[in-house]
Amino acid sequence: MNRHVGLSGAAVDTGAAGVKLPLFLLSFHSRNELGALIERTGRQVIAGRRIEGAERRFISSGATIAVIDARGATAEAEGACAALTGATQSAGSALLVIAEQVADLDRWFDLGATHYLVPPFGEAELRAVLAFADRHVERVAGGGRAASQRAALRLAESEAWIWKPGERLVSLSPAFAERIGAMREIVPMSMLFRLIDRPSRRLAREAIDRLLVTGRSTAFAHGGRGHGDRLAHHISYDRDRGAVVAWIEINRAEAEPEREREDIDALTGLPTADRIRRWVEARLADDAAPDPRCALLMLGIMRFGLVNAAFGRPTGDAVLQGVARRIERVIDRIGIGNAMVARTAGSEFAIALGPPVSADSAELIANRLVESVAWPFVSGDSLIPLSCRVGIAAIDGEGRRDAGTLFQRAAAALAAAKHGDSGLVRALDADSEAEAHRRNQLEIDLRRALDHDQIDILFQPQVDVGTGRIMGVEALARWRHPQLGELGAVPLFATAARSDFVVQLSTYVQQRALAIASAWPPSMHDLRLAMNVTASDIAQPGFVEELLSRVDAAGFPRTRLTVEVTESGLISDLAGAADLLAQLRRAGLRVAIDDFGTGYSSLAYLKALPLDYLKIDKTLAEDITGSTRDRIVVRGVIDMARSLGLSVITEGVETQAQLSLLAREGCNYYQGFLCSPPIDSSALQALLAEQAEAVG
Repeated sequence: MNRHVGLSGAAVDTGAAGVKLPLFLLSFHSRNELGALIERTGRQVIAGRRIEGAERRFISSGATIAVIDARGATAEAEGACAALTGATQSAGSALLVIAEQVADLDRWFDLGATHYLVPPFGEAELRAVLAFADRHVERVAGGGRAASQRAALRLAESEAWIWKPGERLVSLSPAFAERIGAMREIVPMSMLFRLIDRPSRRLAREAIDRLLVTGRSTAFAHGGRGHGDRLAHHISYDRDRGAVVAWIEINRAEAEPEREREDIDALTGLPTADRIRRWVEARLADDAAPDPRCALLMLGIMRFGLVNAAFGRPTGDAVLQGVARRIERVIDRIGIGNAMVARTAGSEFAIALGPPVSADSAELIANRLVESVAWPFVSGDSLIPLSCRVGIAAIDGEGRRDAGTLFQRAAAALAAAKHGDSGLVRALDADSEAEAHRRNQLEIDLRRALDHDQIDILFQPQVDVGTGRIMGVEALARWRHPQLGELGAVPLFATAARSDFVVQLSTYVQQRALAIASAWPPSMHDLRLAMNVTASDIAQPGFVEELLSRVDAAGFPRTRLTVEVTESGLISDLAGAADLLAQLRRAGLRVAIDDFGTGYSSLAYLKALPLDYLKIDKTLAEDITGSTRDRIVVRGVIDMARSLGLSVITEGVETQAQLSLLAREGCNYYQGFLCSPPIDSSALQALLAEQAEAVG
């Protein structure tokens, strides 16, 4: 698509160069004159006289500088400062107050002003103080590249359009194109006018004509699709481009204006969690409303901390502002008037839908939200891709009808969407809600389990196939749950994975296993210890050093320790995994691939890794006595390992027939119930003594 005029700070031609974010102005008596003076400094202006909704209007404008004109309107200006201070501070923006006299400056700084100007002043003085405000914004953003990245991101997410008089086409910002449902960012001017209600079209044409005749900025407004909102187009003439530039301001009709200021999130301009909860309660209490009375969507950004780490907190905040605007545009475009969007936590948002709403429509909206958030954000020369998950819950006239229940269900649905593998959107029915509640409770119980010493370490013998001698053991975790009884390693670590607790649990299990093994009597000092490490362990910076320090602190000999790693923990970064395993071997440890046969299972894969053992997963050994195909597979794995000089351990051996076949194929070691189930140290010592007595 060839663009002769551009808006976005990225993915456009040089027509976008020099487009700046607008300046937000509140002037109660001199709006037109002051706005014209500001525009002579090269700034675009979104100007207004009303305090109502000022905080939200400022945030949605994308402006980095707010100007409050206090001349002749001290009370109104104080109210405006109170409304804007939180937003400017959260966004790292500048708040410039035009005061009547120098004696008033302390009051304005106490109210949150960062810069001031006192009359008389002209264009030169105004230009200078705005330059200082720009530097303040850049410094807060981290300076240099960080500041330019944040500015570009805000620009890309702003709603605006540019039109060259006499031409048929108008250029839309991506955000405004999304709002109006335009498939392209270059559309006929007639399409833009079709979005405007008939009574407002005449006002729009008159405003544009007036701008072209006088050159003075002006505005026109028309109704939006949702909430009774109005879209104000602040238009000015860019002489460098010879084009009309319009910045869109969304004026929302608020249901609770008296509590608006205290219930608005200062960063995004959205309602807070308290406010949306009250909104939900009002819908649920409406006995005349059709069912479902309310549906709640909880949207969570995945791994948002990585954005802050990679681009800095100011850019991360700008991304969250962009996410908020995208969510609003999806709701507005669908035309749902009975809805509210709120920011409820750091990177989580709630979307409440009143009647008429159905399960199908809620899921459709959720999927559109996922698509909108997934479109990459532009930050300088970089693209910031995001993904999100959405949980859906609804309450009809049956059962409990309180907001707390609805929010709990939506939160459980979001958790299920984050940790499940069934898609990006999850809606809870009664059965899945119960399952999600059970899982959430398990996650809570797990954190208590470490403090209450509920995690036991058991040891399963590893036996030499040729001699029948126990040559080592694998340490396995067992959870003594106070209500559910003993839980094995699979549900234990699955619970830890859902709650991002794997590293803490794995560290605990390793420390316990090493401590127990270090206390074994001399009769067990020839026994090798095999210990599992997870993919999350490996991903930790300094993993090798931490593990070796843990081993040495316990006093367990490195030469008797085998580290078992699953295939899935290594395949994502083969070169890095090879280096990591080589470090462990150089330190005296041995390395095994655990559960071989359930993952990648490639000869080329194994050749790239420095290994000592290959452990065949029990699922491959289960049916070798009855299935020719399984015997061939196991034989192939053993031959492959032998060609690489690796010893083979087979898990899950339960019968003598299985062992005989494995011995015939060349397996070196086995573990399973044929020798012993996982047992504690005392039982292990007794088993070894019994074996020694039998041999003697």
